[in-house]
Amino acid sequence: MSTALLALEPEKVGAGPLGLLVVVLMGIATVLLIRSMNTRIKGLPKEFPPRDAPGADPPAEDEPDNKA
Repeated sequence: MSTALLALEPEKVGAGPLGLLVVVLMGIATVLLIRSMNTRIKGLPKEFPPRDAPGADPPAEDEPDNKA
């Protein structure tokens, strides 16, 4: 194989359609992730009960105890 076939002229090199496809797919993925995040955030309660409130769920076994 000749090295002359591998030489590219800088003026003729561009991003091409594959670069456009990657950017478009990343944009679509970003929009879908933002929509999913907004849906999950809207499902959260407006306020959370204080951790020390009576009737609050006890901490799970794997959560560290923050008492000093």
